[in-house]
Amino acid sequence: QVQLVESRGGLVQAGGSLRLSCAASGRTFSTYYMGWFRQVPGKEREFVAGITRSGGRTYYADSVKGRFTISRDNAKNTVYLQMNSLKPEDTAVYYCAAAPVRSELDREYDYWGQGTQVAVSS
Repeated sequence: QVQLVESRGGLVQAGGSLRLSCAASGRTFSTYYMGWFRQVPGKEREFVAGITRSGGRTYYADSVKGRFTISRDNAKNTVYLQMNSLKPEDTAVYYCAAAPVRSELDREYDYWGQGTQVAVSS
């Protein structure tokens, strides 16, 4: 069992930056592929970024590539999402999630955080 708790999001101006963190409970954090997803009302949840167990490889949605960076610290059981050059279209509820293998499909993730709101003003 893994419990995930995201940090508080926030309101930022377009062009600004924000870092989200997601703390995991349990001793098995390092055995999971970790992902960040986001969702806006009326739309499906979409993959944002993913990172392998060791942190050696990262994957991004085209919409955030070059602006967002995912990282993890297995000693601290935490995964991060650094978001730079934020745009109004990045406004969403952001979720961290844990999966047994690499995936960009939300149905393949076993554990989810509660979600945190990020709002970007123009």
